Amino acid sequence: MTTETHDFSAFPYEPYSIQTDFMNALYQFLEKGGVSMLESPTGTGKSLSIICSALQWLIDRKEKAKSGLAESHTVDGDDEPDWMRDFTVTENEKTIKSPFRLRKHAKQRVFSIPMEGRSDARKEGEDSVGKHVAELNNDQEFLLEDYESDEDSSPKSKRKPARGFDSSSEDEEDDKECSDDEQGLKVFFCSRTHSQLSQFVKELRKTAFAQNIKVVCLGSRKNLCINEDILKLGNVARINERCLELQKKKNSQVSKRKNLGTSARIGRTKASCKCPMLRKHKLQRDFKAEIFQQEAMDIEDLVQLGREMGTCPYYGSRRMAPAADLVILPYQSLLSKSSRESLGLNLKNNVVIIDEAHNLADTLLSMNDAKITVAQLEDVHCSIENYLGRFQNLLGAGNRRYIQTLLLLTRALLKPLASDGNLNSRNDGLDTGNPSKSKPYGGCSMAINDFLFSLNIDNINLFKLLAYIKESNIIHKVSGYGEGVAMLQKDPVAHEEMSKLTSFRAFSDMLVALTNNNGDGRIIISRTSSPTSDQQGGYIKYVMLTGAKLFSEVVDEAHAVILAGGTLQPIEETRERLFPWLPSNQLQFFSCSHIVPPESIMPIAVSHGPSGQSFDFIHGSRSSTGMIQELGLLISNLVAVVPEGVIVFFSSFEYETQVHTAWSKSGILGRIMKKKRVFREPRRNTEVEAVLRDYKEAIESERGAIMLAVVGGKVSEGINFSDSMCRCVVMVGLPYPNPSDIELLERIKHIEGLGDSDSAKPSLTLVDDSYYSGDVKAGFGVLNGCKRRGKEYYENLCMKAVNQSVGRAIRHAKDYAAILLVDARYSGDPSKRTSHPSNKLPKWIKDHLIYSTKGYGDVHRLLHQFFKRKNVENSSETI
Repeated sequence: MTTETHDFSAFPYEPYSIQTDFMNALYQFLEKGGVSMLESPTGTGKSLSIICSALQWLIDRKEKAKSGLAESHTVDGDDEPDWMRDFTVTENEKTIKSPFRLRKHAKQRVFSIPMEGRSDARKEGEDSVGKHVAELNNDQEFLLEDYESDEDSSPKSKRKPARGFDSSSEDEEDDKECSDDEQGLKVFFCSRTHSQLSQFVKELRKTAFAQNIKVVCLGSRKNLCINEDILKLGNVARINERCLELQKKKNSQVSKRKNLGTSARIGRTKASCKCPMLRKHKLQRDFKAEIFQQEAMDIEDLVQLGREMGTCPYYGSRRMAPAADLVILPYQSLLSKSSRESLGLNLKNNVVIIDEAHNLADTLLSMNDAKITVAQLEDVHCSIENYLGRFQNLLGAGNRRYIQTLLLLTRALLKPLASDGNLNSRNDGLDTGNPSKSKPYGGCSMAINDFLFSLNIDNINLFKLLAYIKESNIIHKVSGYGEGVAMLQKDPVAHEEMSKLTSFRAFSDMLVALTNNNGDGRIIISRTSSPTSDQQGGYIKYVMLTGAKLFSEVVDEAHAVILAGGTLQPIEETRERLFPWLPSNQLQFFSCSHIVPPESIMPIAVSHGPSGQSFDFIHGSRSSTGMIQELGLLISNLVAVVPEGVIVFFSSFEYETQVHTAWSKSGILGRIMKKKRVFREPRRNTEVEAVLRDYKEAIESERGAIMLAVVGGKVSEGINFSDSMCRCVVMVGLPYPNPSDIELLERIKHIEGLGDSDSAKPSLTLVDDSYYSGDVKAGFGVLNGCKRRGKEYYENLCMKAVNQSVGRAIRHAKDYAAILLVDARYSGDPSKRTSHPSNKLPKWIKDHLIYSTKGYGDVHRLLHQFFKRKNVENSSETI
């Protein structure tokens, strides 16, 4: 590809040639627009290259616009962003026809509420009129307004309720200023995790752009909230719900009493009022001004500033987005249409850069899955029944009709989850073994239409029902009433472990999922869990299978969409799944080699252990005592020859636990610990930082350390183990996903059907399925029935995970490490096999991989020579 040369003087160092090539390619792709993919191995300064190229292009484009050399970048003025409606109710919104008809005689109607069963435990002398007024207010809090839907109107014409906290005249002026600023061209940069975004901000600070452009970093409430009372809830869903709940409450300095139709009452104090971090709107404006005066700030900086100023950094950063030149945000905030609308993000004619895009298709699909458990369905059904029983005589005909429909739906969805549930539809072949063996612990899948027909709910207009749910606020009314009843009954399990609002949101998400096109996804029904599973009870899950329509919503709006990553191959699979409308020859793609010289890596395929046993970590043999012991002997030998840090990757937490337990009993773990301290990756993400800190301290103490980690865990993605942190990375086996996973099998079958099915290509027989029976055997049956795409996808999932893991070791040009691929399947001449795992390794590893050795003795000798040479080189540089 021929690229023009541009000035990237903001790059803080003398760039390597591959970095200059990357920046020029990205600049050219941004000029042209459309969809592009740029691949640069981990550790090559990809983030810094993206920053210097994309932001230089942004500044150049704005300068051209100012000088009249290019057309001004404008945004349609009619596309008023949602964030403005969050802070002010416009005159237009006030005049929009609402489906609600407010009662002129509401007071008289509410006064007719039966008094039986109500508490009369009042202070003596309380005025009876005050008593009735209190009852009026209490009933109105949960009572729905009358609802009249226009039978001929489309749900799209419904008024969108205002969100956010109360507005003021000062806010309106500030919003107008932001609206003007929003006209500017923007770059949206997103990545998978908050830690990756923080790392991006650190790279940004190395350049002059950190002071010269307006930058805002968006994050979740859990990461940005500074209200300690809300943070104590811990659970992400509960934090979000409580925050939104506080936005709906008016300021109050007096206690309120809520009569829930029982003999007890709930006391509400000013702690239930609007969040104190949002009461002073002037502080929000000061927060915005302060951030734009400083250099780029990450999530931690925003939280610290919010605490110092006493104002909310979550909403403060949201308000800054329209005026920013660079918006840094997580996947969910950008790729989800509802999140973009909630945040007021306008992608029109702007630039979108998606980093760590190697699993973008699967990530995008998982964001649009929906799942509801039997416990949640029962919770929703019970809550609606109780609510209807309490307020039935006070509700209008419209509300009663829709509530009855909701009850009908919950009953219908509970039927297939019952122990004797029966679906009057064929199972599309996933339960290929003996049906008696797959129940009650197995699952089945169905198309949406078959699912609706089998439950006799295909005649329900889900679009109108969803419009009612949105307009009537019934979710908050019913769940609020139900939460209050649960509190009165002092049911800590119901109140703390399972929020009713969470159950209702799961129910609403499932209804939305059922409105998808029949071929867009599948319904998974699991009647009950196995005795060894953490999943309690059955569940219904919608699994999205096609991401093309979802991704097109981003591509159609943006001027350019850039997919960046360390390993994006195979690009054809990504194209077919995300933008099949784009011809292969029109997809812009750039790939560069690694900056590390060949002599700084030692990749070896280790086929045999120290005692001569062949390493074969397929599912049927990896748990054998002999295989685990042979692996232990290998590691105990490695820690004697490899200096500083070693990271060993296992396929799962379960297998890592099994190996660790066996090594402890056999004494091998003790032998390893004589040479290096042993650390284990924790399952909880919140505990990872502390473990890594101890791991680093052990290495710096010159004793050295070894980390037992898991593919797909926190350690394998987004954490850099440069220099002494990892001198050797060990990949145990090939981490293929569980073939009995029904969701995975549905994706495989869908991908197998993409494109031209006539073009057959020889594919690797992944594992001999004679080792398996039951669900696993059924899974391999599906795999073996695939001609090409399905098998390739399964293999790609494995090798992408391998590449992400081994890429943690080499982080800069002067870094060095050994890479051991421990399994006989990595060895052998790849040219003699139609499909070889090494063919999907990064080029900088594959080109130097030692495929075969005479035995472990050769491996030990090669490692000894490699680290001896590096030690001499480092000593000479020090002198």
